[in-house]
Formats: sequence, C-alpha cells, structure tokens
Amino acid sequence: MTGVAACFGSVSSIKALWETRIKKSKEDLQKQRDLRDKAAVGRLTGAWEDRITLAKLKERVYTEEGRLILRIEKEEWKTLPPALVQIIQLQEWQLHRVGLQKIPHFIGSFENLIVLDLSRNAITEIPKEIGKLTRLRELLVSYNRVNSVPEELGCCENLEKLELAMNRNLDELPSQLGNLKKLFHLDLSMNQFTEIPDCVVSLPALEWLDMGSNQIQRLPDDLHRCAPRHAQRRTFPASFLRSVCSRCRMDKLHTLWLQRNELEYLPDNISRMRSLDTLVLSSNRLRDIPGLMEGMSNLRFVNFRDNPLTLEVSLPDANAALGEEDDDREMFGRDFMHHYINESRKRGYAVLNVHCVHR
Repeated sequence: MTGVAACFGSVSSIKALWETRIKKSKEDLQKQRDLRDKAAVGRLTGAWEDRITLAKLKERVYTEEGRLILRIEKEEWKTLPPALVQIIQLQEWQLHRVGLQKIPHFIGSFENLIVLDLSRNAITEIPKEIGKLTRLRELLVSYNRVNSVPEELGCCENLEKLELAMNRNLDELPSQLGNLKKLFHLDLSMNQFTEIPDCVVSLPALEWLDMGSNQIQRLPDDLHRCAPRHAQRRTFPASFLRSVCSRCRMDKLHTLWLQRNELEYLPDNISRMRSLDTLVLSSNRLRDIPGLMEGMSNLRFVNFRDNPLTLEVSLPDANAALGEEDDDREMFGRDFMHHYINESRKRGYAVLNVHCVHR
C-alpha cells in the first residue's frame, strides 16, 4: 500500500507541474498578443496623429512673392514631426515663440530652403545637417539657448545673413565660417565673446556687424589689413590682384556696433576702414580717441557716450543753436570726436611747451 501511495503522489506532482507550465505558457502567449496588438494600435495611432499634425502644419503654409512659407507664431511646437518632410518644397520657415527645443536632424532634407527664421524659441543646438542647405541665404536663431555653432555651417555657401544674438553662453565660432564668402550681415550681440573671432574679421563681403553687449576687451591689431591703395593702382597680373583682395579684412564694413563691451583702447588701423560710416562705442572703458580717426572722412555717425575719456571737453557754443535733442545726440558724436582730438593735440602741445620753459 505504501508503494501505491508514493506512485499516486508522484503522478499528482507531475500533473500539477505540467498544468502550471501550460498556464504560464498561455499567459506568455497572451502577453505577446497584447503587446503586438498594442504596438499595432500605437502605430495606427501614431500614423493618425502624424496625419492630423501634418494637416495642422499645411494650414500654416502660405505663398508669398512666389515663395512657399511655413509660418507659426505663439503656439506650442516643442518638436517638429518627421511628417513635415512631406512638404519638402518649403522655401522658408518662420517659427517664432513656439517653444521649439531643437532643430530636427531631417532639416537637411529641405534643400530648397532660402530663409530659416527660428528666433525667440528654446533651441539649444544647431545640427550639423544644416550644412546641406546650400541654397540658404538667411539663418536667424537669435534669442535661443544655442551654445555652439557646427563647422558644417561653413558649407552654406550662399548664406548672406546670420543672426545669433542673445544666446547666453555662445563665445566662439568655428574657423570654417570664414568660408561664407557672401555673408554681409552678422549679429552676435548679447553673448559671451571676449574678442572678435578671426573668422569674422576675414569675411570678405561683411558690411554690417553687431557685437554689442559682449565682453570684448580689445580689437585685433590687424582689424583691417589690405594692400596699400597706391600699390593696387600699379599694373599687376589679375591673379595677383585677386590674391591681394582675398587678404583684405573688413574692407567693405560700413556699420560696426560695439556698445556695452570692455574696450580700453582702439587700434590705430581702425582709421584705415574707409567704408565705415557708423561706429557705436558707447559704454566701454575707452580713455582716449586715436588722432588718426580724424581722417575717417566717410564716418557719419559715431558714439563715444559713457566712456571714461581722459579729457573733459564739450562742443563749442556754435551748437547751442541746436535743439536739446540734437545737442544731446551730437554730444559724443562725430563733431565731439574731432573736437576731442583737437583739444588733445593742443593740451599735449601745451604740456610740451611747459617742459621746455622749465628747462
């Protein structure tokens, strides 16, 4: 009887074990089915959501002056869906105050883009795929959180306008940006630059530069460098003249904003910037005005306000006839600059005579 009982117990245990395994197997199979169904529903839902999102985007596409433009303002678009590539023919993006956190990597697919305006968002990075946009003329990413610029941006050979103002921690640019031969407008204001990047100084077509509200302590001694004009009038081979022109620096610059920096002096060669007509130097640490600046005949507007200049001078009474606003505007302007230089020379000459008399 004892052996029969043991045998019966063994059969019962085996049966229970198999039932447990079969139950677990069925549960696993059911879980897999549930996961497949859920994934299928998710794909279907995702595809449906993409369709809805794409429809919303298409509602914000306009045609102006022959350009196809995507324009969104003051809406919530932290990311852009991949479905956007279905509108690949877009030539301009204008996305302002939408909370966009990143420029999608598929941006490189939009090879027809001419203007990319993403100012006033929360973008932290410009992807290297930006270099594929060889037709791009304007890149506007001011008032974001960008802290670096990819070297691939130097491949955007048709770029004419670049704005990176107010990106907080931005303090350098890749040397490859010197390849932007058509760039004439550059805004780097309200960042953390301590000097003007060499790639900026070497931009051959640059006409307008704003580097106000940075931490620039000095301007490069070779801020302007070019072959002497009398040498250019001589007869030289065309290849030589082209090489000379390629070495010119800041030769076309007509507007330079340097307000609210930490400049203590100006290099003498700033006076060789013959195209310069607007120079803003307010709120720096300048203690003198170079005498050579007197010869800058094209300079129409200059501002030295709020600098600890060594000499205290004021304009002659001839300006008393001007209104208060005009007088205030000109107080540290071009007339002030000329008067300051003249007074500096007079006082320097007076000091020299005093020394001679004492001897």
